[in-house]
Amino acid sequence: MPQHVVPFSDEQLRVAINLRTAYEAWIEVEREAGALPYGMAWKTISGRDYLYELRDRAGNGRSLGVRSEETEALHASYREHKETLKRRREGAAAQLQQNGRLWRALRLPMMASEPAPILREADRRRMLGSQLLVVGTNAVLAYALEAGGGIAGLADETRDFDMAWVAREPVESDRPVADLLKAVDPTFTMNTERNFQARNSKAYEVELLAAPSVMASLPRRDMPRPIPLPEQEWLLWGRFVESFLVARDGSAVRMVVPDPRWFALHKLWLSRQGKRDTLKRGKDARQGEILLAVARDALPLHPLDAEWEAQIPEELRPDWDAWKAKGL
Repeated sequence: MPQHVVPFSDEQLRVAINLRTAYEAWIEVEREAGALPYGMAWKTISGRDYLYELRDRAGNGRSLGVRSEETEALHASYREHKETLKRRREGAAAQLQQNGRLWRALRLPMMASEPAPILREADRRRMLGSQLLVVGTNAVLAYALEAGGGIAGLADETRDFDMAWVAREPVESDRPVADLLKAVDPTFTMNTERNFQARNSKAYEVELLAAPSVMASLPRRDMPRPIPLPEQEWLLWGRFVESFLVARDGSAVRMVVPDPRWFALHKLWLSRQGKRDTLKRGKDARQGEILLAVARDALPLHPLDAEWEAQIPEELRPDWDAWKAKGL
């Protein structure tokens, strides 16, 4: 095993595999439940009963017709389906919680608790990987799990949470990211001094980044509003990494993060930028150097081969050449 990767035990690997299975079962039933109407109820209007499909607890909705054999059967089917889903949700949640306890007991890598509900809500909405990537230091956890061990020498947690907008095509919602954040915590608002950042009442910050090539697909009314950064283009390249893990509060999450090779070179490039905070530049350099070594030694789906090397743009060539020269 490479020197930068501390290998997981067989038991840790087993729990990691089981967590993915449990999470996939849970998110399937969550999405199915989310597709159901909020409720169905009978309303009496002018002496006649009508079946209403409700969209909120205030009773707003639409009529499905007067009481009849057909609407009676529709109501009964809805109630039966809802009860079945309730039992499935409870079972899936219990299994996921059990996996979370085992994860914690075995000291597998854990992420901060604050991003966890954001990631789960994004996954319910099918936004992970198609509209949003997890970027920044949190991505290191996904690379560790992909490599089958902890990555020595790398910080894997920060106070804020960085995401990148990656959708190539227009989306249906006119406020996809704002709606996501508000569903998790209605106190999220855009930071008027830094429009690319949202902040909640507990001062937890979520930053949204974007490459120029995807800005057209981000609705104008959405918040936060990222500043298009050319260097974000590199994080759209290659093969994304999908990972399942547990937060410190014991809840499970799914992450989708950039290709580790481009993430690493992006970090090395950042470490050379004079406008970058000095403390962050040192961390960027360590992350980039170690992750390239991890990709080389422990990530066979992300090889540092001639085919990949030929794609490296001129802006990143100095970082790649310097890393190779160090022989890490």
